[in-house]
Formats: sequence, C-alpha cells, structure tokens
Amino acid sequence: MTDIVSPGIRSRMMAGIQSKNTRHEVVVRKALHTKGFRYRLHRRDLPGKPDITLPKYQAVIFVHGCFWHGHDCELFKWPSTRPEFWRDKIGANQQRAQVVQSALRESGWRIGIVWECSLRGRSRVTLDEVASMVIAWLKSSESTCEIQGVDRCLRTS
Repeated sequence: MTDIVSPGIRSRMMAGIQSKNTRHEVVVRKALHTKGFRYRLHRRDLPGKPDITLPKYQAVIFVHGCFWHGHDCELFKWPSTRPEFWRDKIGANQQRAQVVQSALRESGWRIGIVWECSLRGRSRVTLDEVASMVIAWLKSSESTCEIQGVDRCLRTS
C-alpha cells in the first residue's frame, strides 16, 4: 500500500515527533509530582538521558513509545512501506535501549519503564494505577519495573 501523503509532507510529519517531553511522559511526571515525588528531567550526565530521574531512590524512569521501541502489544504494527528501513531503525532503538540500561545498572541505578500501551489503547490502565505501580516500585528494593497494558501489567525483578 502506498503512502497517502507526499514524501515531503511525511518527512515534516516525522520530524515533528518529539523525543522528549512527550504527552505520555508529561502525564507520568505530573502524576508523580502530585503524589509528592520530586525528580530531575533528561539528565545529560546519565546514559540515555532518562526521562525522569529520582536520585533519592537511585531510580530512573523511561516512558517508551510502543512503536519506536517495537513493543509487542496492540499499539505496535510493522509499517508496510520501507520495511527494511523500519526493521533497522526500530532494531537499533531496541539495541540502544539495552546498552543504556546495562550502563545504568552498572552505575547502580534502578530502571523503570512505562510503556505507552499502559496509558493509551484498549488495554490501558488508569493513570492513578500507573502512578501507584511506579510508587510501589520506587519504595521497594526491586531493581527493575516494567509497566504495560492491562493484559501484562507489571513485571519487576
């Protein structure tokens, strides 16, 4: 199937997609702030410039878009145009995320990931539930936390 917009328009559309301060990231930040948590944003001195850093808890949180990180959920579908490009692009994003997480773990940071599907789509959970899961993880001794849609809601280790 061909694209319904011209390559120039598609390029402008793709260039307009934010890599930080996304809607889902801001929603998670506001929920944590409302619950009394204070954090730093996009620390450049940490690998991967985590979306949210909570030094008091030695924890970082990434709010991942399901498409850009190739998440196995209802929100992700491989594009039918230029499939090689997208497999390389999304594969590189996944590899980069693994390298960043390894470097953070080696530095003693705990890692939380909030997936877009936990906040959007048919399998979403409420924002209060997401915030409660993040807070429970922050107060625990678990090293990692992954919050996904309602089908597969919480994984910690």
